[in-house]
Amino acid sequence: MTLPRKCSHTAVLIAGTLLAAAPARADKLENGVAVFSALDKVTATIKILEVPLDQTIEFGALKVTPHACYTRPATEQPKTTTYVDVDEVQLDGQQKRIFSGWMFAESPALNAVEHPVFDVWLTGCQKPKNAVASTAKASPVEGASPETTDPNAASGADLPRRRVKR
Repeated sequence: MTLPRKCSHTAVLIAGTLLAAAPARADKLENGVAVFSALDKVTATIKILEVPLDQTIEFGALKVTPHACYTRPATEQPKTTTYVDVDEVQLDGQQKRIFSGWMFAESPALNAVEHPVFDVWLTGCQKPKNAVASTAKASPVEGASPETTDPNAASGADLPRRRVKR
């Protein structure tokens, strides 16, 4: 059975309108801090580096500067990426860029900084900039504080369990 020509055009217009009105899918969340693991091969120590974006942290002779750090929402498959510059401070005090590019937390061997003495790789991101979720619980009554909505909360009294018929 085929639809009349007018109906098929209407269906296409409605479908297009619905798609245009649907909210855009959040492919990535911007974060304010990039988290790296760094290995000193001489002393066999691993250090966690939490570096705010566009700030530099030193690890041995390396200077690590992340410029972007993205993650996906918790409802999607993990993908954590950062764009980072890594410079080496040489013995004469000069800086030499040894890495500039994207790192992927799910594939650390793909684009990790490999140096004769140090290794640096991305492990995650922290402090989302555009996250919608909040950790505070909403009060059941607008403007009411949690203390006024649950009188037994302050006393710590245990309430008896109620049976629910199903």
